[in-house]
Amino acid sequence: MSNLQSLSEVFQNKLFRIPDYQRGYAWKRSQLIDFWEDIMNLREGRFHYTGMLSLKAVPRKETQNWGNDTWLLDTGYKAYHIVDGQQRITTFSILINEMVSFVKRHACNIGKNEEDIVICYQTLQSIRTKYISKKRPPQNLITTYLFGYETDNPSAEYLIHRVFDEPYSGTINETYYTQNLKYAKDFFSACLQKLYEEDGVEGIETLFRKLTQQLMFNIHEIEEDYDVFIAFETMNNRGKKLTNLELLKNRLIYLTTLYDEYQLDGMDKTALRNRINDTWKEVYYQLGRNQKSPLSDDEFLRAHWILYFKYTRKKGDDYINFLLNYFSSKKIFEKYEVAVEDEVPDSTGPEVMEEDEENLLPAEEETKAEHNKLRPEDITEYVNSLKHTAENWFYSYFPQYGEFSGEEKIWLERLNRIGIGYFRPLVTVALSLQTKVAESERIDLYKTIERFIFVMFRMGVFQSSFKSSDYYRKARSLYRGELSIEEVTQSLTEITDERMGSAIKSFITRTENRFANGDGFYGWRDIRYVLYEYEYEKARKTGIEKIGWTPFTKVEKDKVSIEHILPQTPADDYWKNQFKNYTATEIKILSGSLGNLLPLSQSVNSSLQNTSFPNKKSSKTNGRRGYSDGSHSEIEVSLETDWNAEGILARGLKLLNFIETRWNVQFTDEKQKIELLHIPFVRDGRGEVAGVAPAD
Repeated sequence: MSNLQSLSEVFQNKLFRIPDYQRGYAWKRSQLIDFWEDIMNLREGRFHYTGMLSLKAVPRKETQNWGNDTWLLDTGYKAYHIVDGQQRITTFSILINEMVSFVKRHACNIGKNEEDIVICYQTLQSIRTKYISKKRPPQNLITTYLFGYETDNPSAEYLIHRVFDEPYSGTINETYYTQNLKYAKDFFSACLQKLYEEDGVEGIETLFRKLTQQLMFNIHEIEEDYDVFIAFETMNNRGKKLTNLELLKNRLIYLTTLYDEYQLDGMDKTALRNRINDTWKEVYYQLGRNQKSPLSDDEFLRAHWILYFKYTRKKGDDYINFLLNYFSSKKIFEKYEVAVEDEVPDSTGPEVMEEDEENLLPAEEETKAEHNKLRPEDITEYVNSLKHTAENWFYSYFPQYGEFSGEEKIWLERLNRIGIGYFRPLVTVALSLQTKVAESERIDLYKTIERFIFVMFRMGVFQSSFKSSDYYRKARSLYRGELSIEEVTQSLTEITDERMGSAIKSFITRTENRFANGDGFYGWRDIRYVLYEYEYEKARKTGIEKIGWTPFTKVEKDKVSIEHILPQTPADDYWKNQFKNYTATEIKILSGSLGNLLPLSQSVNSSLQNTSFPNKKSSKTNGRRGYSDGSHSEIEVSLETDWNAEGILARGLKLLNFIETRWNVQFTDEKQKIELLHIPFVRDGRGEVAGVAPAD
């Protein structure tokens, strides 16, 4: 054990900081549970190897931006950057702080000072000054935290004021990483409470001894001439791997250190490094801005790569390999040749499954291209672009946060409802042009994208990457000012119109398959979107919204938000009488036809669908609301005296007419529509004519 150090020894006269090239706190629930269970399962008197802690001593001249904290260095403390092991040290610091807070607020300690409260023969004050923070005597106005982030890191203020609980009345920005810090704090607070309830104060004291004396670190101090950036990249790809965004930040900061003085003097190096840090601060802020739904690092970085670099479908390394090759030390020192394939990598993100197949180019002989040296301006331009794109990327997901008109928000929300897919980079560019392009032009673009998605993918079920390469390239051209929004809009309209016939044919074929499977239109994955849009149109006219998209699409066990007006298995005498002229097979088809499906403003248990139509209109059944008190669509249906086959046909035609108008879909004629509804037998004279309003 002589080569290992306990936490008590690790914190002896050391001031730890997380350098700017490091990632933030990345541990989540699973890592915290493993950490806690390891401690709980450790027997007293036994030692547990916790891993390597790689440190690099920070020369005094490099601590100038540490502000008031440098006073501690004058007392014999040494400053260190944590190169590897920061996730564990952060976790230890949070847990010890929570332990001190827990003991201090214990009922028997209320009103006591920290120097009067003792655990494990140590006062809380001595524990705080050993592991958490020290005050500068004699006035004690300056508090220095023994572990933390460098001051330009957005996690620095959050750790001090929201985790270590130093009072602060100002605004503190939150990011993806600060959310992890808060979660760890709350996690340990709950664990300590449970431990106390089970084992009392003795359990807390045992935990403290394990933490500070039995968990052992292998301390590795990195030599002064060792490349700390390469060490960071290598070491931190063990365990919980670095994200691509974290890797890229480290790489860019590393490159700023390689330029000669004549290319980038000390002042400019600092300025460029600060710009990189500011960019990543903004990116992480935007990605984590909606705490309930943080955005993916990889999706954003890949989307920006599509916009910034020339995109092709040739196969090669994924986008991060391209970026790390582009921003490499070799490009700073010399010109070099690379295969053209190396600069056109392809990676499939979660919204794009495959590349286009219809425009595949013939295989070409590999060619070479000479790359110039990577200039500081190249890094500056790239990070500026990344920073500018981050906010609009966020708004493409959450337009309600932006200062857009009501109509623009509506169309952006529609794109997210229908599934924006590979068009998100294009929409992000459109949002970035707010001061250069009229709102009406942006809205026209959104409309044509939404129509394209509905006709090509929701009706026609074309391959999910159909035309993706084209519109990735158009997004870049629009971003670079080489293409206008009107040209992109016109292109989308032309393609949709050209492929309309194929999409309708595919839709008819797939609808036939759905009826063959017994589901009918209920088995169409996008039926909710159509019914919601029909409902939305009625709500727009009245100014009253009765169905929200989120509850409408929420999946609940044994509940439905789309009802078969005529039940799938009608048992009530009302239905038997209404459809006595139809066979069981025909009744099954009628049940799954478009006109028989109704969006409910309040989901109901599936067992409540089998009641009669009069009861559904004005429900006397507990657990469901009557149509007359429901959505606009429900109210419309509730106006009918009875529900029969003619009513199903008439409403189905009305909905198909809505589809024609809403998305400019061109069905051949009414005969084609009736065949699509799969109920031509309704007009063979068997049923009675319902009082449903005629099709629009």
